[in-house]
Amino acid sequence: MTQLVHTEGESNTSDARKAWLKKSIGPNSAPLLERDAQAFLHQSLSSPCVSTIAKAEGIWIEDLDGRRYMDFHGNSVHHIGYGHPRLVEAIKAQLDQLPFAPRRFTNDPAVELAEKLGSIAPGELNKVLFTTGGSDANEVALKIARAATKRFKTISFWDAFHGAGLGAASVGGEATFRSHIAGPLLPGTEHVAPFACYRCPYNHPGPETCGLACAKMVEFVLEREGDVAAVIAEPMRAVPYVPPAGFWRAVREACNRHGALLIMDEIPTGLGKTGRMFAFEHDDVIPDIVTVGKALGGGILPIAGCIAHKDLDVCGDFAIGHYTHEKNPVTSRAALTTIQIIEEEGLVERSAALGTHAIGRLKNELADIPTVGDIRGRGLMFGVEIVENRIDKTPGLDRAELIYYACLHAGLSFKISQGSVLTLSPPLTISQADLDKALDIVIDAIKEAA
Repeated sequence: MTQLVHTEGESNTSDARKAWLKKSIGPNSAPLLERDAQAFLHQSLSSPCVSTIAKAEGIWIEDLDGRRYMDFHGNSVHHIGYGHPRLVEAIKAQLDQLPFAPRRFTNDPAVELAEKLGSIAPGELNKVLFTTGGSDANEVALKIARAATKRFKTISFWDAFHGAGLGAASVGGEATFRSHIAGPLLPGTEHVAPFACYRCPYNHPGPETCGLACAKMVEFVLEREGDVAAVIAEPMRAVPYVPPAGFWRAVREACNRHGALLIMDEIPTGLGKTGRMFAFEHDDVIPDIVTVGKALGGGILPIAGCIAHKDLDVCGDFAIGHYTHEKNPVTSRAALTTIQIIEEEGLVERSAALGTHAIGRLKNELADIPTVGDIRGRGLMFGVEIVENRIDKTPGLDRAELIYYACLHAGLSFKISQGSVLTLSPPLTISQADLDKALDIVIDAIKEAA
């Protein structure tokens, strides 16, 4: 069951959710929602659900009662939109030709995909292993780091998300995926405060004058611990939050000095979402390992991958993944075709251009709204932070939720991050006309709530 809307931190029984269900759920959707609530284990951000989906096409999703929404969330899988005709055709053809490959047997789609990922990744990132999800890909990366360095400690960031598995949750920093776990998480998983210029405790006027205290904290822990295997991080936090200029170069150099690997989690941001094929390319660094996923399957099939520097092929005597669908020809064909579509339709460049347009419009038209604290992002992953006022920057939680449901009623679905950040992430295939319609909805709702 796919969730239609998503508000991080929102209770499944909030007043706003109850009002939405009462007012907006039609007679065809209600029975399925009830069956879903009875059949699935309940958890935050998933079940119970808030609506149904009967159809997904392009930028649109539609419920069982015919209500249509532009999807600016999509769990970050819909870079090429839903149901891209070329991708559907390729998957059907692959099903007819070769539907599965047992482990220890190779096949052309899987090898071609591995070669393709190695060719689009910069530097010497050209050794690959596939998994079925991003959490697993990150755990493979951690295993490689342990094997290569003979160390087990990591440094990661509070508030980061690296997956729901026990190992991925250990290096992650979101309370939703950590606080409920009884007993210890992985040992040696050190955390530092994330880069957050807008809320920097040092209150510097901008990253160009801040001295990168956040990056220096990473080096402080690297030096103090002395035996860290890897720093694992999101190159641009998908909440969204852009790193200060020079941050990743400073971290890269610190890793080099202290013998730690740098792992970049590109699962939501990779494959063009930020206006570059990989988000870390904005910051002129190359990690030792990069993980990709979500959009890799084209919004149809689940597949993720771990791409490592060629010198990190050090695990041949033991298993680091060993997944049943490790070289599945159908998911491999879906991923390969997705990358080809992104390249041939110029979607990376399109993301950069449309993102500049969108962020420019938001900054221009919301400049005088005192409840807008920050507008930030890269490419087609951008957000508007809602605050009570710009002076003390108190998150405007209730106001953000009002804006969210007003947009949903107007036909736009997205998610709220960190309680009050309207997080907008449309497909890279969206037309500028549709993008502007969505921006109109958001701008009008923000002004009305203010």
